[in-house]
Amino acid sequence: MAEPKALTREEMERALACWLEAWNAHDVDGVMALTHEDALFENWSGARVRGKRRLQRAWAPWVAAHGGFRFIEEETYFDEVQQKALFRWRLVWPSRQEEHAGETEEREGVDVLHFRDGKILRKLTYTKTWVEVGVTHTPLDRG
Repeated sequence: MAEPKALTREEMERALACWLEAWNAHDVDGVMALTHEDALFENWSGARVRGKRRLQRAWAPWVAAHGGFRFIEEETYFDEVQQKALFRWRLVWPSRQEEHAGETEEREGVDVLHFRDGKILRKLTYTKTWVEVGVTHTPLDRG
């Protein structure tokens, strides 16, 4: 079995930039082109999806249902030896909560990304959500 292809820091930066660009273009195929066949995604709730095909089936309807979103990179740390990145982001979109119609919903999050063979193998997501109301942050009801 061949050794996994290790990316340089610059290659990791380019891969993440392309991945972010695909997300912001709502291009699921572009996102999946940068996703490893054995991918694992775990979101803030602990829900997991394993495998590239399953992940595409999970993400495609989400992208279609949540138009108008964009991810903004806040900061990223790369470890080319371990082939990992810590990616802090902000997700901005129109609120889907009736009581906040017309307002902007934002999520701040951190992804722990593991790379293998030049693609994203794991995406472990940690996030919080709020809607801007005046100068305070109000957590959304998840119930």
